[in-house]
Amino acid sequence: MIAFLIFVIILSILIVVHEFGHFCAARRVGVKVEKFSLGFGPQLFRKKNGDTEYTISAIPLGGFVKLAGDNLEEYKGKKDEYFYKSPGERFQIIFAGPFLNYVLGFLLFWVIFFTGYPTLTAKVGGLIDGYGAKEAGLKIGDKIISVDGQNVNYWEDMQKLVQSRKLAEKVKLTVKRNDQIFAVDVKIKHKEVSDQLGSKRSVGLVGITPFDEIVQVKHGLFSSLILSGKQVWGLTAMTYKGLWFLITGKISVRDSVTGPLGIFLITSKAANMGLVALLHLTAVLSISLGIFNLLPLPVMDGGHIVLLGIEKIRKKGLSLKTEGIITKIGISLIITLAVFVTYNDILRIFGSKFVK
Repeated sequence: MIAFLIFVIILSILIVVHEFGHFCAARRVGVKVEKFSLGFGPQLFRKKNGDTEYTISAIPLGGFVKLAGDNLEEYKGKKDEYFYKSPGERFQIIFAGPFLNYVLGFLLFWVIFFTGYPTLTAKVGGLIDGYGAKEAGLKIGDKIISVDGQNVNYWEDMQKLVQSRKLAEKVKLTVKRNDQIFAVDVKIKHKEVSDQLGSKRSVGLVGITPFDEIVQVKHGLFSSLILSGKQVWGLTAMTYKGLWFLITGKISVRDSVTGPLGIFLITSKAANMGLVALLHLTAVLSISLGIFNLLPLPVMDGGHIVLLGIEKIRKKGLSLKTEGIITKIGISLIITLAVFVTYNDILRIFGSKFVK
């Protein structure tokens, strides 16, 4: 029950932030916001404040902002209506939603780096037979303090440096054992592994596993901002790379796409790992939501931006009939995708017997 409540809270935050971006941008360019809704289905809460009606509904799987004159059927040519505004002003309204998701992700990563997060130290917890570390005489409890002269404090940093030596025959490790510090040359074994996107790559390995020693890592205010920016950039690049791999067939849709059910299970695991894991998950989901909404698909924010670009080139908007056809196609695609990812989640979680 607690995990479900956390899942609902995270999802609601992401939706409210996204729609709040549309809301603020609409207000800024002078478009009347008629309704700000969180969720779908039966209404649980309703309040009118000024021109805007605020509602909360029973199914927290979405939300929307209803703008005055935001479809051609009801557009009356008033100054406070969406279609009265220029393509540039409408672009601001559309783009503000995904942009605010990016801002939220960036701020959450900044909080994580600034307040601290747990990470493994570079202490040896195990030695694998047939690899260089055991042959070189390393022992459990040894702490690696540098790799080829580059100082390391944490397991992740040490691992990246060793794996990057994929073309080398050996690596020089500086090791601290009790109060003694010494250097040792360790043979590297090259192995092909799969990355997060399923791509094969060659890495260097010395055959050690981490010790169960965790420390809290904190960064300064400015360095946290830099690290947060790098994290957002890296996540964005990896997501678009993954989308390209999906399109080209390098990775399967079944193994790489998840829906609300899958996200709920991920949230449950993150909840058991503590607040930092939940903040990290929220940041990743927020940025992913921003990216997904900017895809050039009908009904999505990215699809609307494409239509604005067409309107800018043609010097006029699309006809009511064409808009209607595009909207129907978009809704059909979204429903199809929702059904597919839900089926995929059930198949992945419960197994093929469940859906036979």
